[in-house]
This record gives sequence, structure tokens and C-alpha cells, in this order.
Amino acid sequence: MRIRATVAAVSGALALSALAVPAAHAGDHSVPNLHKPTSGAEVFGTTARGASKAAAAATAAAAEPVISKVVVNGGKDIVLGTTAKKTISISVTASHATGVVDAYADLWHGTNPTSETGIDGAILPNEDVSKCTKVNATTSTCKLTFTIDPRYDLYKNSLAGTWHVSAGALAGNQSDIAYTDFYSTARVQRLSKLTVNAAPEPVKKGKTITVTGKLSRANWEDHAYHGYSTQPVKLQFRKKTSSTYTTVKTIKTNSTGNLKTTVKASVDGYWRYSFAGTSTTPAITTAGDFVDVK
Repeated sequence: MRIRATVAAVSGALALSALAVPAAHAGDHSVPNLHKPTSGAEVFGTTARGASKAAAAATAAAAEPVISKVVVNGGKDIVLGTTAKKTISISVTASHATGVVDAYADLWHGTNPTSETGIDGAILPNEDVSKCTKVNATTSTCKLTFTIDPRYDLYKNSLAGTWHVSAGALAGNQSDIAYTDFYSTARVQRLSKLTVNAAPEPVKKGKTITVTGKLSRANWEDHAYHGYSTQPVKLQFRKKTSSTYTTVKTIKTNSTGNLKTTVKASVDGYWRYSFAGTSTTPAITTAGDFVDVK
């Protein structure tokens, strides 16, 4: 994670520096550096018209680049387990009469990024300057990457859910800026796991099949997987001769995330569990477990 520092423009481009955040150690539950830029001037290192809150609203609106699109992680939710880092990208598409030469984005969790008590999570870009690709003379799409470490950036489970997306753009004249801490939102989720086992195998027609399993999810506080309790999970079946699953029943996980139900054996086929997901935990479906009915 990096924090851009305000510097001067040189040779027609901005030279940006960063403050490196110390790497976290295994089991380190310390709160990461939560400082993030909250203005265009802080991001791009210039006192542009669009970065000045004192500038007249009409003048700033006319001068600012227009950010038309921000895509986080290809439009997919950001899902992390307990240990593995994940690198995602955010692309910013913006336009200005003089073109767009740089853009900025970050992810933050909370209610107010300018308040010490209003922010409890921040994920900043790896690069000091984005990689911009021209769409036409006035429009560019700029890309930044972000490496998220669940052992450091996601230090508590309550960080799962909705995060704010900040976005900014620097015009080709290197004077006009657009910036907002509330451009859009993205979801950061705790990786889920789901198992299934249908037994006995084989089984006589008309006899009872017991289908067990477990739904668990990443715990970012102790870096282990724990059962996800009282969650509805669908038991689904498809015949050996079919490619389509149908839902047989919906049951709930118990207090430790375990699943158990019974059905009558009728024909050869595959049994699986399917979880629809929540705002904090992604959907997941097991592979089918085949049962031969004699």
C-alpha cells in the first residue's frame, strides 16, 4: 500500500513519491495505516482549480474532468481467505477537453475518511501513477493495481461487506482535477467453503440416503475457517442421465456450520449443496457426490 505525496510537476509530468507501510507479520493484529488521500491536491500533487474547495463551484464544475466509469476487480466482488494475498485492479475512465493523463482510486471502509474515527479500513494502489490508455483525444481509461493482504489489511471480520470507492482524474493540462471519496461502492468478502457427502454408496432403492456437509468461511481475526451458522443451504439432485440440478429441499446449518438431512434413494444420481451467499460471504456450490442406487 502506498500514499501519494504532494510534489511538483516536472518535464510535463508529475513526479510522485510514496510512504511505504511496514509489512505485517503472521499473527499481527495491529491496525494498518489508515491514512488515505482525501483531495485531488493530495493525490496529484498540484493546487489545481478542481482541487481547491475555495474555487467557485461553477468554474470548478466546468474545469473538472468528467469521470464516467470506474470498474473494480472486473465488476466482481473481492473475496479473500485467511492468508493468501490477492492483487486486483481498478480502472477509471475520464474525459477532459485537454485529455486525461492520470487517475486515482482507492478503497476505504467507514463513514468519513477525514475523521480518525470515521475510517477503519483503507486499501491504496501499488503504483504512484496510473497506466492510462487513450480512448480518443479527450478520454482515457487509467488502470491501477492493489495488493490486499488479509493478515494485514483485513484485520477484523467486520470489514467484510461494502467499501467505498474513491476516484480522481488529472486533466492533460495538469491543472484541472476531479476527485471524490464517494464515487461508488464495492464488496469485500470472506472466502467460503462448502462440502458434501452422500452415503451409503451404493444404496438399495427405497432406502435412506444421509447427506452431510459443512459451510465455513474465513475468519480474518484468527486466520482460520469456522462454521457459518444458521445459513440456508439448498440440497440439490440431478439424475445420472441429466445435466440439470433441481432443488430437493432447503435446510439450515447448525451452530457449527454443519449440514445433515435424509432423502429416499430412487435413481442413480448426484447430490450437492448450494449456498446463495450473503453480503459478507460469497455464494458457493459443491461438486456433485454420486450415489449408485441398486
